[in-house]
Amino acid sequence: MNYSLIPNLITVVRIILVAPIVWLLLEEQFTWALILFAVAGVSDAVDGFLARQFHWQSWWGSVLDPLADKLLQVSCYITLAWMGYVPIWLVAVIVLRDVVIILGALLYHHRIDVFEAEPSIISKFNTFAQIVLILIVVLHVGLYALPENILQSMFWLVLFTTVYSGVDYVYRWTHRAVKHRAN
Repeated sequence: MNYSLIPNLITVVRIILVAPIVWLLLEEQFTWALILFAVAGVSDAVDGFLARQFHWQSWWGSVLDPLADKLLQVSCYITLAWMGYVPIWLVAVIVLRDVVIILGALLYHHRIDVFEAEPSIISKFNTFAQIVLILIVVLHVGLYALPENILQSMFWLVLFTTVYSGVDYVYRWTHRAVKHRAN
């Protein structure tokens, strides 16, 4: 067996976990949804560790890993909005940001140069905040009711970091494209 494929196989398992997590949310099996969400989170950390530790990074991994993360997050957000637990306007902003980044990456890749994902600090914080919000919402509706101000604060934090990281991506990659064209 080619051990360097292990991180990508773990990522594929994370992609497969999306459907059961969404189903568990829809069935209001919040404890099990949280458990599988935690398994997906741990698998993300494990595949990243293995890829870095043993130099098993690959182009496929650089594509699959963020795809798995986004698929899980967006699916959870859409499901939670459908169920009325997350504001639709927030989900729209999250999805719009991801669409802008994907379209920008494709445009850059086809018109300028090879696109290599380089998440910024604000983007990493945004991902962290989005994951925490999913966990808080599922915890709130399924296991332990939290004060409303905590949920509202997290909604606004995620809105701010989503918009800020989206603008940051557009700015950085536009600047990079202009600089590349000038050379």
